[in-house]
Amino acid sequence: MDVKIDSHQKMQGGVRNSNIELFRIISMLVIVAHHYVANSGVINEIVGITEPQLKDYFLLIWGWGGKTGINCFVLITGYFMCKSQITAEKFIKLLAEVEFYNIIIYAVFCLTGYTTFAWKAFLDRIILFKSISDGFTPCFLLFYLLIPFLNKLISTLTEKEHRLLLAWCLVVYTLIPSLGGWTAFNYITWFSVIYLVAAYLRLYPRDWLENGKLCAVAAAGTLLLSWLSVVGIAYFTSKTETGLVWPYYWVADSNKLLALATAVSAFLFFKNLKIGCSKGINTVAASAFGVLCIHANSDTMRQWLWRDTCNNLGAYQTSYAVIHAIGCVVVIYAVLYAARWSAHPSAGASAALLAGQKRQEHREWMKQTACVS
Repeated sequence: MDVKIDSHQKMQGGVRNSNIELFRIISMLVIVAHHYVANSGVINEIVGITEPQLKDYFLLIWGWGGKTGINCFVLITGYFMCKSQITAEKFIKLLAEVEFYNIIIYAVFCLTGYTTFAWKAFLDRIILFKSISDGFTPCFLLFYLLIPFLNKLISTLTEKEHRLLLAWCLVVYTLIPSLGGWTAFNYITWFSVIYLVAAYLRLYPRDWLENGKLCAVAAAGTLLLSWLSVVGIAYFTSKTETGLVWPYYWVADSNKLLALATAVSAFLFFKNLKIGCSKGINTVAASAFGVLCIHANSDTMRQWLWRDTCNNLGAYQTSYAVIHAIGCVVVIYAVLYAARWSAHPSAGASAALLAGQKRQEHREWMKQTACVS
């Protein structure tokens, strides 16, 4: 999910502002925290209890934002790509990075004896588009191919038409499902809606959307509402005979009202944040997509990472469950960042061999993390 650098990411003198890169890092940490709770079985230990402890409420909040984080990433893509163009080379590089991690991770698991090699499992790793459901990576790759057509559509719309299209999409895909109705959709469709939202914010700026204090209040307010919705559902349902139910109704999927509102308000807050340039932030942020590709690679990875290595379920039974949750997410991000960074020459070489441009790959990697473009 590379972001095109433009005037919105630069300070005077062509120095790159790291605000969106910081937003990218935080969004990925939120996604990893969600996976800590949702992919490890911890959430299943909490659902059904009648006397939740403070650690239970913390872990529920800790895991609230996976779908919101996905919205954040697509907003970044839409905001910058609506005035840019994708190329076959860009798509091949993105696809090559995904395939690189899929093949390497499966090979490591097979060579270490953690899993047994099977052709069907191997083909499932490398044939990304055999079936399209709700998996982020294949949906994002296919959505990426839609961007030129979305840009063509956006360029022909007046501001009023764009606004009316957004209103229709958000009523159908957000309001109705959030209020108890049902709308059939997949992530390719939803990513396209988010893209339209981001493009509108980019193409039709408003003074109040550039107000840092107002955006900060909106971001804090929607975040608080999201957390309160989780805690409120958990608290009141835990008093019933059946015990605590799944508490993520308002943020359960990317199209839910609070998941969308929190992502948009947080994006606006960080867009208006003035933190100058940090090469460290830019470098760490450049690895965010790789962190996602690695830690959420497959069910085998989820089993190895969250259950066998981190032993989340075991830690949940202890008094240090909160410390374990925080520590694991930070350490996993740091380790996967290091792994992605060290593997980048190999990943870059793979992409370069496919695209025939090894030197350009290296130059773009350096440009992606530089403070001056």
